[in-house]
Amino acid sequence: MLIIDSKDCENIDKALKKYKKKFEKAKVLIQLRERQSYTKPSVKRRGEVLKAVYRQQIASGKID
Repeated sequence: MLIIDSKDCENIDKALKKYKKKFEKAKVLIQLRERQSYTKPSVKRRGEVLKAVYRQQIASGKID
């Protein structure tokens, strides 16, 4: 559960902004989407390897 400490003088917009930042940092939505369907560890690992290869190609300048 996310708890936002707001002062009495603080307006609702600032409190909402704090809540949104905290929600994004907690990665609640990402975890929820991951739990909706099971992904085999081998498929997950293959995706990580492909991302790493892609990043290396960008870093070396092969892909614009």
